[in-house]
Amino acid sequence: MPKPTEADILRHIAREEPLTATVRAFRGLTRERLGQLLEEAAQRLQGGESTGDEDTPASTSPASEESLFRGATPRLRLYSDGAARGNPGPSGAGAVLVEPGGQVVAKLGKFLGHQTNNYAEYMGLLLGLKHAKSLGAKEIEIFADSELLIRQLGGRYQVKSPSLRPLYEECVKLLNDFSRVKLVHVPREMNAAADEMSNRAIDERL
Repeated sequence: MPKPTEADILRHIAREEPLTATVRAFRGLTRERLGQLLEEAAQRLQGGESTGDEDTPASTSPASEESLFRGATPRLRLYSDGAARGNPGPSGAGAVLVEPGGQVVAKLGKFLGHQTNNYAEYMGLLLGLKHAKSLGAKEIEIFADSELLIRQLGGRYQVKSPSLRPLYEECVKLLNDFSRVKLVHVPREMNAAADEMSNRAIDERL
């Protein structure tokens, strides 16, 4: 197993650590933005590092995550979810991005305060879409256990809620930036990773 570089360590922290104390210490800092800052720092470090693996294929390189976004049509799967305890009540958004080979690219969570479950579902999707776009993804497959969200975005249901309408419109705008979009409604048990992040966002105030 190759020795991890400093860039690898920063990326692991960005993916796996809650970083709750840091987010709380700096007003206005979100978990998503902190993850982006760590990724930017990792990229700068990687630019100055020599790992001795320059001839290693991208698929096996320690920096293989970035290789996902160098092709003409990079693709990601997005699992999104939202949770509200009390509906409305303390709520959180969660999203997990996965590359086609099954490797997890990012786990995201955001505490939303006092909101409804449907609001949290949309925020989970927005959280994932924004991060996917920041990574350079061009094609996106979306998996969510909210039938309402999937059918509204697919045009089968109207968006009647005034609180959801702006979120719906923001989602549509982001989706239009992708060259290919697939929307899939899945059972809750198939969305466990995103559900975990949405609940973790509540518990840890991410």
